[in-house]
Amino acid sequence: MALFRWRFWIVTAAALAATTTHAQLNVTVTNGNPDLISSAFVPFGWQGTGSAAPFDVAALVEQDLENSGYFSGLERRNMISRPTLGAQINFQDWRILDVDILLVGQLAQAGQDQYQISFQLFDVTRGEQLLAFRIDSASDDLRATSHRISDMIYEEMTGIRGIFSTRIAYITEERPNLQQRTFRLVVADADGANAAVIAEASQPLMSPAWSPDGRNIAYVSFEGDQAAIYSQTLSTGTRTRVSARAGVNGAPVYSPDGRMLAIALSQGQGNLDIYTLEIATQTLRRITENTSIDTDPEWSRDGQWLYFTSDRAGSAQVYRVQAVPNGQAQRVSFEGRYNADARVSPDGNQLAIVHRGENQEQDRIALLDPSNGEVFVLSRGFLDESPSFAPNGALIIYATRDRGQGVLATVSTDGQIHQRIASPAGADVREPVWSPFPRQ
Repeated sequence: MALFRWRFWIVTAAALAATTTHAQLNVTVTNGNPDLISSAFVPFGWQGTGSAAPFDVAALVEQDLENSGYFSGLERRNMISRPTLGAQINFQDWRILDVDILLVGQLAQAGQDQYQISFQLFDVTRGEQLLAFRIDSASDDLRATSHRISDMIYEEMTGIRGIFSTRIAYITEERPNLQQRTFRLVVADADGANAAVIAEASQPLMSPAWSPDGRNIAYVSFEGDQAAIYSQTLSTGTRTRVSARAGVNGAPVYSPDGRMLAIALSQGQGNLDIYTLEIATQTLRRITENTSIDTDPEWSRDGQWLYFTSDRAGSAQVYRVQAVPNGQAQRVSFEGRYNADARVSPDGNQLAIVHRGENQEQDRIALLDPSNGEVFVLSRGFLDESPSFAPNGALIIYATRDRGQGVLATVSTDGQIHQRIASPAGADVREPVWSPFPRQ
C-alpha cells in the first residue's frame, strides 16, 4: 500500500465524459445484527390495467431492510395469507410465524404513468399500527419511492434515519489486457442499482468527493498526463477544471458550506501541503508548510478545522489544524504505527481512519476519538482503505480486496454488521464515497 490514500499511475490517453449505464453492484450481508427484527413484507395489491403490477414495492423494501443487517424477511411461500389492507389482517396467523412487524399495501394506477402507493406497518405482537402513508409516484420513480418507504420503516424501528435513498460514488478499473486499462467514475443508488458512468478515461481517475448539496462531485483526473481537479455537475454533466497547478493536484474535499475545496498541492516542489481553494474566486490559501508530506484533508463539521495525514513524525499519522494560514498543527492519532485518511462522522465526534497496529501488517478501518486518541478497529480485511461515513453515521463504506479483486464493503460503527459489495463485471472497485442525504 502506498503511504497515503491517493496514488498515481502514468498512462497515456485522453479522458472522456460518459453517462452510460454501468453494471450493478451485488450486496451480500456477511454478518448481521444478532437480534434481527422478524418481518413479513406482503406483496402489495394491484389496482390498474394489466394483470401484474409494474413494480414489486414490497420486494425492494424487503431487500433494502434485509441488506441493512437488522431485519429478517419471511419468505413469501411461508405466508399463511396475503392481506393488502390492515382490516384484512389476522394477527394470530402472523404471531404463529413469530413475525415482529408486518407490511401491507397497495399500488394503484392514478393516470398515465402515475401511481399511488399506500402502505401500513404493524406491530404484530400488539396488533398496533406503526406507520401509514399514501405516496404519489411517477412510473420512473417507483424504485425511489420504494426506497423512501424503506427509510421510513428503518427509522421507525431503529430510531436512525434511513439511507436507502442516498447514493454512492466510486472508481472502477478494468484491465481487458496488459496494455489496456479503463477507469470510470460511477454513481449508483445505495443498493448498487442505477449505476451510471460519470467520467471515463484510460488514465487514472481518483479521489471523488460529494458537494454538501449532493449536486456536484469533485475528482482528480490525469488526462494529458497532468493531475488536475475537476468539479462536475451530475444533472447536466458539465464539469469545471478547478485546479491544474504545477505538480500534484490531489485529494479534493468540499467545505461544509460548499464554497471551498481543501486540496493537497505540491506546487512543483515535490512535497505536498494542504491548501484551501475558494471555488468561485480561485483564491488559494496555504494551510500547512512543512518539509513532510501533508495530504488527505478533511473538514470539521463547523468548517473551522482541517484534519490531514502527515509523516512529519516519521510515519503516517492524523493531525488537525485551523483552516487558516500559518495554523499550528496538532497530532490527533497516537495508537498504532500507521493512521491515515481521516473522515469525520456526521455528528463530528469521531473519525474513520485507515489503521495499522504496532505489531500488524494489515490495514483496517477503525474509529478514532479525536478527543482522547482511542482507536476502535472495525474491519477484518488485510488491505482496507478509503473509509466514508453514511450520512446517518451508522455505517462506513470502504474499499478492500476479496480473492484478488478490489471490492467495496460496509461495516456498522458498532462493528456488528458487515457487508461485501462486489462488481459482477469483475472490475476492481475502489475509493467509495457516500452522498449526503437528498435535499427535500
